[in-house]
Amino acid sequence: MRPALFAAIVLTLASPSAHVQSPADKAAADQAAEQRLHTDWAWMARYKAEDALLPAPSKEPRVVFLGDSITQMWRDARPGFFVAGRIGRGIGGQTTPQMLVRFRQDVIALRPSVVQIMAGTNDIASNTGPMTAEETEANVRTMTELAQAHGIRVILASIPPASHFSWRPGLEVTHRIEAINAWLKVYAARAGATYADYWSALQDGKGGFVAAWTTDGVHPNPIGFDHMIPVARTAIAEALSRPAPTPLPVAEQ
Repeated sequence: MRPALFAAIVLTLASPSAHVQSPADKAAADQAAEQRLHTDWAWMARYKAEDALLPAPSKEPRVVFLGDSITQMWRDARPGFFVAGRIGRGIGGQTTPQMLVRFRQDVIALRPSVVQIMAGTNDIASNTGPMTAEETEANVRTMTELAQAHGIRVILASIPPASHFSWRPGLEVTHRIEAINAWLKVYAARAGATYADYWSALQDGKGGFVAAWTTDGVHPNPIGFDHMIPVARTAIAEALSRPAPTPLPVAEQ
């Protein structure tokens, strides 16, 4: 399956009206995803206007949630959580290299106190091409280092559980998710970041998603997001309890 189609499928899942999407709408979404791969690979335009409209940071700590469709759907399903300086910057289907490309625009330029990075599902699925765990880890390390170089505290979110990916039938995913999560936990401790363990809060005891809390075994439903919110609140509080990283000197534009 082509990477563009992977992205289109996940974007379809992320849409509140996905269950009534017509064949014509699906074809249009596929065509738009394919075109975007050639014109805006990281989809920088997705949040550009929203970013520009944000007010300057206030005394309320600003937290940016960077991620893929799970983060995008979280904001759609539970908009009440994304208040008081919490900013959702998820894009369905995205991989860590795409998030890294838009990291300056959608994170650093927003001057948050904290960034949560939730990524890896689509790397495992090869949405933008085959990737090793080491390549995913390198991109997470780079985003963490960029954030800390700009005085931003980091929350590294676990990849949520899954026993399969519907858009990649036959792919073994459970153990790959667990391996990356084990690395994320160790790296977070070493890097002075906070680890947010959504995997433990959502898994069914076998490494899959609790069936009653997911739409498709990968994406949380509203109940699933309700189980994620306490983990997020705890992680934000822990991150804010840490001293902000010392920004590195950077050249002015």
